[in-house]
Amino acid sequence: MTELPLSGITVVSIEQAVAAPFATRQLADLGARVIKIERPDGGDFARRYDSTVYGESSYFVWLNRSKESLTLDLKTGHGRNILEQLLGEADVFVQNLAPGAAVRLGLGAQALGERHPSLIACTVSGYGTSGPWAGRKAYDLLVQCQTGLVSLTGTARETARVGVSIADIAAGMYAYSGILTALYARAATGVARPVEVSLFDALAEWMSQPAYYTQHGGTQPARLGTQHATIAPYGAYPAADGKEVLFSIQNEREWAALCERFLARPELAEDPRFATGPLRVANRDELDTIITERFRSLDSTDVMKLLDAAGVANAGVNTVEEFLGHPVLSSRNRWRDVRTPGAAVPALLPPVDLAGVTPRMDPVPAVGEHTDTILTALGHSATDIDALRAEGVV
Repeated sequence: MTELPLSGITVVSIEQAVAAPFATRQLADLGARVIKIERPDGGDFARRYDSTVYGESSYFVWLNRSKESLTLDLKTGHGRNILEQLLGEADVFVQNLAPGAAVRLGLGAQALGERHPSLIACTVSGYGTSGPWAGRKAYDLLVQCQTGLVSLTGTARETARVGVSIADIAAGMYAYSGILTALYARAATGVARPVEVSLFDALAEWMSQPAYYTQHGGTQPARLGTQHATIAPYGAYPAADGKEVLFSIQNEREWAALCERFLARPELAEDPRFATGPLRVANRDELDTIITERFRSLDSTDVMKLLDAAGVANAGVNTVEEFLGHPVLSSRNRWRDVRTPGAAVPALLPPVDLAGVTPRMDPVPAVGEHTDTILTALGHSATDIDALRAEGVV
């Protein structure tokens, strides 16, 4: 079996919620040993977001496979000494503690660099560790609001949050790629460079297109539900059976094909109201009336067949249940069973396929499941461990 790319890399993470655990889970997928530090009194609070997966949280099951769980009270001297032992042997340290907490514990990037020059310290924060908002707590939806994303999402009548934790996911992805970059740089130069990512900066990057549009166009893109604010037609319409089908016209060739082969009105291709992309956006209401009438005359299956025949990209608006049974997942064998403390559950393979490499899909740990094993490897006797547990350190 091919050795995983990050085999031999050890990551210690004081993490909770989504952003940092998503980054470290991806490192674990590639073979890194990830030691997750959890509170002795319940662990990562994401464990209690819900209990839908055989008693476990759907968030926690998604984000924490293939990790080792060590309970440790970092407010105690013994707890900090054990952490220091782990950091002395680690390659990467990741934390998304509350603002200022890492520095107070002596775990800021500068202090760690002085004690452990080869350790790559990764900080995941809300609004950055400098600037006027460095001390503010930040959760996913707060950042969606602050970056303007919520003002773009929803219908003309009301705003809406994005349906997944998009700010957390963005930050987790940048933390993951930043850590990989730092590992590469350390291998090439011998220098361990700290990595810092904030939820705000990550989502701000993803807001760049509407930011340019607003700054240079004078108004921000309109909030139009599934309709695209600057391209038309591009959106979902209900077919006769009630199912919505979304389609997209990207160029004039596709527009002509839609008129001729789907709408059965080839003359619309040259209609002065719709002859160019900007004109179709300007006359969106009239265009929507024509498209809606055509959709109402066909079942969704027929709609998609006709759009396919016209070479127009389209997709039914699936429910989550329909997504779970999607043929693209089943036919490409994208599911693997992963153990949780309650049962084995199907989990999706990581989206990046490396030729010849099978990603690790090991169990999701129970709170403190690996505490004794980790402490024993650090040289603590069974008597020592019992004493630490009695004191509430682990």
